[in-house]
Amino acid sequence: MRTAALRTLGFLVAGLLQAASIAWPVGGRPLWWLQLLSLALLCALLDAERAAGARWRRAGLCGWLFGTAWLAASFWWLFISMHTYGGLPAPLAALAVLALAAALALYYAAACAAYVAWAPARPAGAVLLFAALWTLAELLRGHWFTGFPWGAGGYAHVEGPLAGYAPWVGVYGIGALAAALAACLGRVMRVGRPARAGAVLAPAAAVAVLALAPLGLRVLHDDGGASQSRGTLGVALLQGNIPQDEKFVPGAGIGVALRWYAEQLHASSAPLVVTPETAIPLLPRQLPEGYWAALAARFAGSGQAALVGLPLVDASGRYANSVVALLPQPQGAYRYDKHHLVPFGEFIPPGFGWFIRMMNIPLGDFHRGALPQAPLAWQGQRIALNICYEDLFGEEIGAGFRDAAAAPTVLLNVSNIAWFGDTVAIDQHLAISRMRALEFQRPMLRATNTGATAVIDHRGVVTHQLPRLTRGVLQAQVEGRGGITPYAWWVSRAGLAPLWGLALLGAAAGAAAAWRRRRAAARL
Repeated sequence: MRTAALRTLGFLVAGLLQAASIAWPVGGRPLWWLQLLSLALLCALLDAERAAGARWRRAGLCGWLFGTAWLAASFWWLFISMHTYGGLPAPLAALAVLALAAALALYYAAACAAYVAWAPARPAGAVLLFAALWTLAELLRGHWFTGFPWGAGGYAHVEGPLAGYAPWVGVYGIGALAAALAACLGRVMRVGRPARAGAVLAPAAAVAVLALAPLGLRVLHDDGGASQSRGTLGVALLQGNIPQDEKFVPGAGIGVALRWYAEQLHASSAPLVVTPETAIPLLPRQLPEGYWAALAARFAGSGQAALVGLPLVDASGRYANSVVALLPQPQGAYRYDKHHLVPFGEFIPPGFGWFIRMMNIPLGDFHRGALPQAPLAWQGQRIALNICYEDLFGEEIGAGFRDAAAAPTVLLNVSNIAWFGDTVAIDQHLAISRMRALEFQRPMLRATNTGATAVIDHRGVVTHQLPRLTRGVLQAQVEGRGGITPYAWWVSRAGLAPLWGLALLGAAAGAAAAWRRRRAAARL
C-alpha cells in the first residue's frame, strides 16, 4: 500500500518536472534533458504499475494526475488574466485553471491506460506503443475543441540534440521521438527492479542514434539548399509596456499608448516598424480626429512601412483582431486578421456566455480571418504575420508554404502577453516562436507589449531582445530566408495527417496485438 502511494506521488512529481522542462521557473530556459527525464520517470512508473498487477483504470488515474500536474503548472498564469485583470473571484479563477488542466489531462490518462492494457513484453514493441499513444494524446490536445497545445513536450527541445529534427518532422515529431527515447530510458529506471545489461545498452544506443542523427540531417538539409539567404531588412520592433489593467482605460493606458506609439512611428527611420497586438486599443472611428490620417500620411510619402495592431469592425458589426500596414502610395493596402482565436478571450464557446459575463475582458467575441492569408511583400521580403498564440499552430503557418515562389521569407508574431504578468508565459511563448523558426528555417520577429520582444534567426537562436517589462524600441537587421524545409513541404500539403496516421497505426497495432495475446491465453 505504501509503495503504491509513493508511486502515485511520483506521477505528480514527474508531471511538475515536465512543466519545468518547458521553461525553468528561474530564468525561463527550456531544459531538454529534464523533459526526457520526467517522461522516462512516467514510463518507469507505468511499467512498475504493470509489474504490480495494476489494471488500466489505475494507470489512467495515474496518467491523469501526471497530466493535471504538468498542465496546471505550465499555464497557471491564466489565473492572473482571469482574476487580476478579468476580475473573476480568486477561488473561481483557480478552479477554472485546474478544471482546464484536468480536462486536457484526460488525453494523457487515456494514453497511459491504453499503454498498461496493451503493452507487450518485448521492449521494442512497448517503446513504439508508448510513443504512438503519447503522440496521439498531444495531437488531440492540440486540435480538438479548437486546440490548446501550450506546453507541449517538444518545445523543451529548441536547444537540445533533437532540435535538428525540427525542419523534418516539426514539434509533434520531436515529441514522438522524445517519447520513444524516454520509454527506452524508463526501462533503466524501473522501480523496484535492477537494470540488466541489455536494458542499459538499448537506451544508450537510442541516445546515440537520436543525438547524432540530426548532424546527418543537417548536412542533407544544407546540401539540398532548403534554406538560402534572401537579403536583409532593417526593422524596429516597438514594446510599449502598457500595464494590462490600464490598457483599455481612457485617460490612462489608452492615452499613453496613443501618444507613445505615434511618437515612435513618426520618429523611426527603420524600413519596417512594427507595433504589438492591439497597440492602438481603439477602433479607428474612436480615435482622436486626424490621428489615423496623420499616421497614414507619414508613411504614404516615405520609403518606409509600418505594421500597426488594432481592432477593426466591418459594416456588419463583426470585430477582428487585426494588423494594418501603412505603406507608401501607390503600393496599396494590406491587412491581416487573426484566424486562430483564443477561447473565452476572443470568442465565446457556445454555452459559456455566463462565464465571460463574470469577467471584465473587453472585445470578447471576434471574427476569424482566412487561412492562409498572403504575406506582406516589402523590400524584397515576404513577411507572414501571426497574432498572439497563433504561432502555436505550425501546421497553420505551414499552409502558406505550398508554393515555394510565394512562401514567406520572414515570420512575424505580434502579441500582448501583459495579461499574464511577469511570468514564465513570456519564456514559454519565446520557445514556441523559436520552434517555428527551426521548423521553417525562417527568422521570426516578435513585437510584444511587455516581452519577449525579440529577433530569432532561422536557426532558432535569439539574436536581439529587449528587457521585459520595459518601454523601448528594438532595432535590428533581419536576414530573410528562402527555400522549403521537408516539414514545410509535407505539412503544407497534408497538414498533420501523416503524424496522425502513424500514431493511429501504432496504437491500432498495439491494441490488435494485445487482443491476440488475450485470445491465445484464453485458449490455454
